[in-house]
Amino acid sequence: MSTDQAPWHAAFPAPRTTAATLPRQELLQWLKEGKQPGKDFVLVDLRRADYEGGTIRGSLNLPAQSLYPTIPTLYKLLAASKVESVIWYCDTGSSAGRGTRAGGWFADYLQDQGETTLKSLVLEGGIKGWVAAGPEYTDLMDGYDASFWAKTTSA
Repeated sequence: MSTDQAPWHAAFPAPRTTAATLPRQELLQWLKEGKQPGKDFVLVDLRRADYEGGTIRGSLNLPAQSLYPTIPTLYKLLAASKVESVIWYCDTGSSAGRGTRAGGWFADYLQDQGETTLKSLVLEGGIKGWVAAGPEYTDLMDGYDASFWAKTTSA
């Protein structure tokens, strides 16, 4: 019997689409201009166990491991709102990470629905990139814990 366990995402299809990347400076600008998460756009923090250290203010926590089956419901909620963008992020924002995968899945779903007004975007650099960009960014986090980030960046 093998002890190798398939990665969580192996249970779901690979995304067909690569979602566009949103530079963190652009998200910062939106927030400074008074655009509101939940009203103008939706921020989705895809982390599960590594949610410690804080999250970007106004984010929903929808762990990537349970996201795929909920995409149709999420789409119905967002399509009925005035939200124009969904911004996905995980810890690193790497090309093989949760943010990229979720962004692709949602972009696939939007394409399948013929949706042209709602966008699926992946936050450049993820939460680690946001934190590393300095106080201008971390001041816009809920539950920010500098000691947590000091441990993760020095390891």
